[in-house]
Amino acid sequence: MRELMEQIAKALVDHPESVQVNEVRGEKTTLLELRVAPDDLGRVIGKQGRTARAIRTLLIAAGMKASKRFELEILE
Repeated sequence: MRELMEQIAKALVDHPESVQVNEVRGEKTTLLELRVAPDDLGRVIGKQGRTARAIRTLLIAAGMKASKRFELEILE
């Protein structure tokens, strides 16, 4: 799932070399922390959070297929 998040983020930003995804495993959920360059933050979040919401929807769908739960946190 980490690789999927990296691919999606790198496709959206201007500086793909600055994309970092950290995976924090919990008991029931896995948290994916996404870091991008400060000037790419708006591209990942999108207008009114639409892009971020779409990415989270993809994570939920992929997680259902893998029988796991994933959450996305976009860090500055």
